[in-house]
Amino acid sequence: MPTSTLTSRGQTTIPKRIREALGLQPGDRVEFTLKEDRVLLRRAGADLSSLDGMLGHLGQEPVSIEDMNEAIQESASETVRAPEAGGGEA
Repeated sequence: MPTSTLTSRGQTTIPKRIREALGLQPGDRVEFTLKEDRVLLRRAGADLSSLDGMLGHLGQEPVSIEDMNEAIQESASETVRAPEAGGGEA
């Protein structure tokens, strides 16, 4: 198991084997996550899970802005008409 020594300034060197495994280069940023009595170290970067759904799904045609606007307008019109159809108060 690779180890490293903490300096009086709170600095340490990430062992070469770990840097290579993570593909870290000079100037790269790292992120620390504290999990109970353990620390998770990983290369800092964008969380790609936030991009889920932004790209089209295989086999599906993308929806145009015009189609989206039309669907929104239809849904809004149905919502406005719904109380009248139910015989509610006017």
